[in-house]
Amino acid sequence: GNNLIMVAALLVILTLILKTEIGLKLNNIPQLNVNDAVRLMNDDDVVILDVRESSEYSAGHIRDSIHIPIGSLNKRIAELDKYKNKKILAYCRSGNRSNTACRTLSKQGFENVNNMAGGVISWSGANLPLSKK
Repeated sequence: GNNLIMVAALLVILTLILKTEIGLKLNNIPQLNVNDAVRLMNDDDVVILDVRESSEYSAGHIRDSIHIPIGSLNKRIAELDKYKNKKILAYCRSGNRSNTACRTLSKQGFENVNNMAGGVISWSGANLPLSKK
């Protein structure tokens, strides 16, 4: 009986992982690792979008990022209209919320949106600086 529950739980977890991975491949949103994200920031005129909650943002964010929490993005998307033709790099804590933000922006006509895979966790793990200003 206990093994059946464990096997069922494992199948659910595997299904969710597969769904997430397949979704990432099908949505055509570039998933940039930290090194590629830094290269993009250094080489191009890029808009950096932080979609984390306010408390997360104030604890430390990438310098010069625009802060719009994912829950407010649909209401505040007009604030980003002037960047429709620019490269946008979205990030959050782990890359999940920012991927959702990228899909939302893409559906609204934004031409070049990129997700920073791994988010602030990867950024901090690479010993890159976060601003508290």
